[in-house]
Amino acid sequence: MQRLKSISLQTKLSLMILGLLLTVLLILGLIFTRLYSTSVEEQMGERALNVAQSVAMMPAVINAMKSNHPSDSIQPIAEDLRYKTGAEFIVVGDKDGIRVAHPLLDRIGKHMVGGDSQQALVEGESYVSKAEGSLGSSLRGKTPIFDNGEIIGIVSVGFLTEDIQQKVDQFELKVMSLIGTILLLGLAGGFFIARNVKKSIFGIEPSEIGAMFLERNTILQTIREGIIAVDAKGEITLANQEAHRMLNRKVDENLEGEDIVSVLPNTRMPEVLLSGESEYDQEIIIGHNHVIVNRIPIIQKGEITGAVSSFRRKTEIEALSRELSQVQSYAKVLRSQTHEYANKLYTILGLIQLGAYDEAIELIHKEAIGYQEVVQLLVKAVPNPIISALLLGKYNRAHELHIQFLIDEESSMSDFPERMEQEKIVTIVGNLIDNAMDAVLEKQDEERVVHLFMTDIGRDLIFEIEDSGNGVHEEELEQIFERGVSNKEGKDRGIGLSLVKNALEYLGGYVTISTSRYGGAAFTVVIPKGEQTNV
Repeated sequence: MQRLKSISLQTKLSLMILGLLLTVLLILGLIFTRLYSTSVEEQMGERALNVAQSVAMMPAVINAMKSNHPSDSIQPIAEDLRYKTGAEFIVVGDKDGIRVAHPLLDRIGKHMVGGDSQQALVEGESYVSKAEGSLGSSLRGKTPIFDNGEIIGIVSVGFLTEDIQQKVDQFELKVMSLIGTILLLGLAGGFFIARNVKKSIFGIEPSEIGAMFLERNTILQTIREGIIAVDAKGEITLANQEAHRMLNRKVDENLEGEDIVSVLPNTRMPEVLLSGESEYDQEIIIGHNHVIVNRIPIIQKGEITGAVSSFRRKTEIEALSRELSQVQSYAKVLRSQTHEYANKLYTILGLIQLGAYDEAIELIHKEAIGYQEVVQLLVKAVPNPIISALLLGKYNRAHELHIQFLIDEESSMSDFPERMEQEKIVTIVGNLIDNAMDAVLEKQDEERVVHLFMTDIGRDLIFEIEDSGNGVHEEELEQIFERGVSNKEGKDRGIGLSLVKNALEYLGGYVTISTSRYGGAAFTVVIPKGEQTNV
């Protein structure tokens, strides 16, 4: 897949995290700054009002307001308090709003400005206001001066708004510095998170993940095997279209989240999740279909996180096996004939070169008659081409091994049921003949004979294969059909008779073992022509 030329996932995640962090910090910074500004104004206003009320209640101020020259006494008091409290100004006026105390002496005797004194002088209220005074815009605390309940003056204490704004600006600078520091830490953290996220998805970019997901879905939906995946809890996470069809579910029905046991009661997926061991070529029944199943656990970092099962109808596999078996049978026949007749031709060539013409003619006549008799017998007794090809191939193979392969002249297999699966018969007869040939080859110095009799008279198909080998010991009878059990040396032994057993169970037949007329073993196979019992 061609890598798309775009911003990498790691860069995208880093920028997104940084952008989100910057947005949140800026919003929080604005909120905190606004809250701080409001809080500072409230505190400064309360402070100015408290100072004004303290001045208004001082006896010296009250007594001075009743004198002829109040400024002489009040001005020093107001200035002293101004320095101590840090206020920008403390202004005292009489009941007409004429200043009697002011930080600037030349403004004493003049009217107070700002237009916010009437509420105190007329209504007698104490309050905080913001107005433009003689010293500039300020936040003021105003309160009346009372004498026996009569308003005799006013006190105004103020802080310049530019001083308040300066404090707010200093706070904003600290907030911006903090935001910058957090952003640097966030950038480093975002880079670390982005790198780990990309590492967890194997360094694949989002566009590639999307393309791979589409490819995976297309592949899963087009393959002819049913596929089901489950998580560690046994809940279905994936099921392709073929799985839906084999489970008799609608293709668009969502199986995700359902428990696998409720969907497929005879599944062994829970056992695979517990054991962590794969299972291959297992046979189960889904609906009315025999299927071959493979189950594989999903293991991540030593932990089982799920399992995948693939299954296919056994009939489809058997159809492929049948075709392959036919090809193999024809190939064996041709190979045996080629090998055998090459030897015969060289022998005839040698006889001719030696001038033994009569012997050459006799050999040709003998081979032609013997082979023709077998072919004629098979054509007459076994019209089925698959079984005929099998027996002809075994005949030629026996010829190569110098084994007498005798097909009883009384044999008949013309009433072969059409619905019966031919590959099962090929498996049974072929493996029993091979087993008989192996048995007689162990007796090097004696006559080696394999005899086949078959009949379709009655309601059963009967095959009897006899050999002149060593026979089957009594202690071997119970285990001889088990997979892997064999009295022969070498690998891959003990498979043929196991396949015979499985095929007979499928066809509802059975096999008996006895002693043959040649001193070896005699296997008698009985297969009913009627409906198969283990479908």
